[in-house]
Amino acid sequence: MAQIELEPVERIRVTILMDNVTDLLIPDQDAVTRFNVPKALAASAARVPARFVDEGVPDALIAEHGFSALVRVEKDARERTLLFDTGVSPTGMVENMRRLDLSLEDVEVIVLSHGHWDHVTGMEGVARTLGRAGLPVMIHPEFWSRRRVRFPGLDPAELPSTSRSALEGVGFEIVEERQPSFLLDGSVLITGEVDRSTEFETGFRGHDAFRDGGWQPDPLILDDQAMVLRLSERGLVILSGCGHAGIVNTVRYAQRLTGQQEIAAIIGGFHLSGPMFETIITPTVRAFDELSAGLIVPAHCTGWKAVHQLAARFPEAFVQSTVGTTVEL
Repeated sequence: MAQIELEPVERIRVTILMDNVTDLLIPDQDAVTRFNVPKALAASAARVPARFVDEGVPDALIAEHGFSALVRVEKDARERTLLFDTGVSPTGMVENMRRLDLSLEDVEVIVLSHGHWDHVTGMEGVARTLGRAGLPVMIHPEFWSRRRVRFPGLDPAELPSTSRSALEGVGFEIVEERQPSFLLDGSVLITGEVDRSTEFETGFRGHDAFRDGGWQPDPLILDDQAMVLRLSERGLVILSGCGHAGIVNTVRYAQRLTGQQEIAAIIGGFHLSGPMFETIITPTVRAFDELSAGLIVPAHCTGWKAVHQLAARFPEAFVQSTVGTTVEL
């Protein structure tokens, strides 16, 4: 595989805008800051009236089964901003941005990790907030696929899919890439379709796509892609939405693409939740031994069993993800 030169950046800040977990009691730690009780109480603007409480109460953040992150990249003393996924509801992510005093006006490009609705529906809130902003939206061509899930003992259930005409109708510029692509002058890499190399990350059994007039197995979810950045002294930072391609596959693919072996951080969904995927927690944790990531920030669909095993195995690297967490690298 031909390697591609990923330009190093000086500083990266990843703020979790939507995740399954909120926790106002979680403390800051080293390079990780939280939206916790002290900050919530200090932010007088983020107060809501409460009939039975004097001076109102903190305007706490919303947690939902979805994922979104704001990525701020500093290079040559200039900060650039990207939005990675937009969460599961039309308003949750944008409301959290308001409460965190963050602005969508700063966003230069939106990257959608894959087509599942719990990463995409917040585009509606983005459109309402910005109007016809003309922002580029990076996706894989299979993003638009109609999909359903089949679980034992239950009828197949079709998943909500995204309307191309609706997105384009409000002014978004859709950019489809199957191969790796660069953003922000070569300093951000979008993986495109991820190579599958592990024996254990075999996909989502019971996940189908509608193709050629009928439902067909779609376990690989080929539109799943990640964002990769590079810190010159610390290595790669990898941001995953769900990790349907396999989080180990994804990290190893980023290493092969860039020729960089050192991993500064792995952040996002690792998709190890539920009986089907809990069987691969052990080999995943074992593979993380080899990856030696500086920080491990499992979020969203990673699942509590996997989170607990990762926390126990890598206590120095592990960071609990919560809505409002900012990881600074």
